[in-house]
Amino acid sequence: MSGLREISGRIRSVRDTRKITNAMYMISQTKLRKAKKEAEENNPYFEALEDLFDGIVNSCDHLKHKFTDTRDEKKGSDRAHAVIVVTADKGLAGAYNHNVIKLTEETFFKGEENIILYVVGEEGRQHFAHKKIHIEGQFKYTAQNPSLHRARVICDKMIDEFLSGRVDDVSIVYTGMKDQMTSEARVRHLLPFASAEAKKDPESQASYDNDLNFEPSPEKVMDIIVPDILTGYIYSALVDSYCSEQNDRMMAMDNADRNADEMVRTLSIQYNRERQAMITREITEVASGAKAQRKAKEARKEKDK
Repeated sequence: MSGLREISGRIRSVRDTRKITNAMYMISQTKLRKAKKEAEENNPYFEALEDLFDGIVNSCDHLKHKFTDTRDEKKGSDRAHAVIVVTADKGLAGAYNHNVIKLTEETFFKGEENIILYVVGEEGRQHFAHKKIHIEGQFKYTAQNPSLHRARVICDKMIDEFLSGRVDDVSIVYTGMKDQMTSEARVRHLLPFASAEAKKDPESQASYDNDLNFEPSPEKVMDIIVPDILTGYIYSALVDSYCSEQNDRMMAMDNADRNADEMVRTLSIQYNRERQAMITREITEVASGAKAQRKAKEARKEKDK
């Protein structure tokens, strides 16, 4: 009987856990839908700014600007690289946090370059703190609430560090959706700023008007639009990471639901077998007792004769 009570208790425990994982699945589904909608509403603006920057670069020969200064004279340990790592504030999202942390360590912590680390998300902070890696700054609450304001705060901090000369490069490591079902960790270089058009087919550059006029100057225009473009990049990385986190959590919770269903099925079969065995034992005991009573009764009759 104790075995049946134990199995029944395990079944109840698994079913209660499944209610939690199913609720987490639905919450992540709602958050994912909301984040995708916000990204779709904001992305066209930043894409237009990027096209404008490409137009400036292609319209002005040999344009030099403080945001595009590559500082080639700095090499090795003399060159400081600020790295923003976007993780989650909590786990239960499959390999989401592990993948982005692994990519960060493989990309930036195996060379001689001086790395200045900035972390978004509690999971990343705890990991690097445990490994005794110095964290220059942490942007709290950003992982669970990506917004343009938080992206602009990060952008302003990185621009200040770059223009002051404290850092010579700025990159962000985040997770993006590879397709509707899978995500992958990525690295994006932010500063010094480079034209996206330079990586495309040279024939596509011919579509720009080389006679564009800028008032008061191209440099002043870039002073305004480059921070906005960088904010868009960072915001996109935050939203992509947030979407990937929710997607990975949905998949993890869906797998947990499936495993819970399988475990309940297995435990139910075990429960039924134990119950059948118990009933069989009881029937056998009753039958044995009845047989013993019949023999005793027959023995008494024989004795009475």
